[in-house]
Amino acid sequence: MARSLGCPEIAANVLTGQPHILKVQSVFLLALGDGLKMGRERRPHLSLSLTLPGAGCMLLPDSEREVFALSTPATFLTEEMRQQAIGLESQPVTIEVEKGHILRFAEAIGDLSPQYTDEAAARKSRHGGLVAPPTFLRSVRGVNLELPFELSFSRRLDAGSDWEYFQPVRPGDSITAVARIAELTERTGRLGTMVFMTTVTTYTNQFGEVVATQANTLIAY
Repeated sequence: MARSLGCPEIAANVLTGQPHILKVQSVFLLALGDGLKMGRERRPHLSLSLTLPGAGCMLLPDSEREVFALSTPATFLTEEMRQQAIGLESQPVTIEVEKGHILRFAEAIGDLSPQYTDEAAARKSRHGGLVAPPTFLRSVRGVNLELPFELSFSRRLDAGSDWEYFQPVRPGDSITAVARIAELTERTGRLGTMVFMTTVTTYTNQFGEVVATQANTLIAY
């Protein structure tokens, strides 16, 4: 592990030997794997050489073996902050589902199943008519949650979503989405302090039926 101070750029030759120029900030943390030495290290699937050009570059020697944490706070969340956030809900967002919207969405995702695109065939299916693909609800935009405090982290990572489906979405439906903060936790890992926020978005039709829920986890670090 090595740290470079004041280096405007790094040239790295990876696998192909072609230079890759990475623009960095004035303080750059080089963390390309445990035990990586400046110069060249032979690994089964990786051959990497580094050049640190430019005036004002200072490298700390390998022998010091110091590990430098990323610029994240040692701790962030308090119990009071968790209590303030958990249970907060977004403003509702409503969309009107049109047949053309369903057809265009099915074409865009490359799924031309008759239940999504052929009304005559769809009438003979168990749904009794056209329905939207399950992923159609991803097209609902503008569902925003505002925390009562600022997450003082510069990076965000979408850790994925879990969907549950209960009712089909049909042309003519009016779908309302509301997001709620279900969980807020803090962990410490190799990248420093990380905050995990889980939100659950509920999609309801005009009859008050829940058609689907989406549980999404966002990581701030």
